[in-house]
Amino acid sequence: MQTIFRGKHFITLQEWTKEEIDTLLDVSYDLKRKFAMGIPTPYLRDKTIFLMFFEQSTRTRNSMETGITQLGGHANYLDTSTMQVAHGEVAKDTAIILSRYGHAIACRNCFWGIGNKYLREMAKWATVPVINMQDDLYHPLQAIADLMTMQEKRGDLRKAKVSVIWAYATTHKKPISVPVSQVLLFPRYGMDVTLAYPEGYDLPDWVIEQAKENAEKNGGSLKITHDQEEAYRDADVVFPKNWGSWVTNQSTEVIDDLLQKYQGWKCTEKMMQLASKDVLYMHALPADRGNEVEDSVIDGPHSVVYDEAENRLHTAKAVMTLTMGGR
Repeated sequence: MQTIFRGKHFITLQEWTKEEIDTLLDVSYDLKRKFAMGIPTPYLRDKTIFLMFFEQSTRTRNSMETGITQLGGHANYLDTSTMQVAHGEVAKDTAIILSRYGHAIACRNCFWGIGNKYLREMAKWATVPVINMQDDLYHPLQAIADLMTMQEKRGDLRKAKVSVIWAYATTHKKPISVPVSQVLLFPRYGMDVTLAYPEGYDLPDWVIEQAKENAEKNGGSLKITHDQEEAYRDADVVFPKNWGSWVTNQSTEVIDDLLQKYQGWKCTEKMMQLASKDVLYMHALPADRGNEVEDSVIDGPHSVVYDEAENRLHTAKAVMTLTMGGR
């Protein structure tokens, strides 16, 4: 079946076939090579993408803004607090109008119970592709960059032991979108995924069911444990990262009794010694240094966080190239 990329929404990788994701990765590698060689890639000349941010951003904003510039287009950065959205304008009206002005709409909206619904409402009415820059449930731009990085470092990922591990942090109550996207995507590439978290930091049941179905179809596996040592043991890749207890507790309070119970859930050199000798330490960033991870780990020889962050640029460019200008 022929894939039509132009105009295709990018809200979750679950809604892209594996073949489509493989094409996305191929384009990412090609763009990365051309960037390294200084070869221009003006595939989106004179095209405009609107970047709507309900929250702050470093990697996502800059990878998208820089990426569209390198592709020959232009990004309009939109702080939603300065838009009529702040006065109650609905997603339908915003999507229709921005569609008439440009060629794509990207949005970050991580408010629990609201973000993904908002993006899908925009996608319903937009006549241009809608790109998810992170919502309350999914972060596909991060997950595809993670996958690219693991492929670069490890090659064939079938039967690789990859552990997504909750870690203690106090900066803010973070979305569940990164671990959700990872546990849905990684089993599709035949990985043996371990999801580790203290009780109370569960992901939605439907996510686990879908992840297990993805694993069964693609030769991977998904295991859940509440023992962080088990998750580190013999792991080839570890993703120790905090996420909030949104599924069991919708309070926006950051530090509570449940969180404080699990200060020992931290990526330390001692934990890393349980993993395989050439284990990769990965993190979406920003990391809560000293809480989520020891400096000696994130700055150590197993860490590939800066390569991972760089790949946010190349994969973002690939998403825009395909959805804004593809076949």
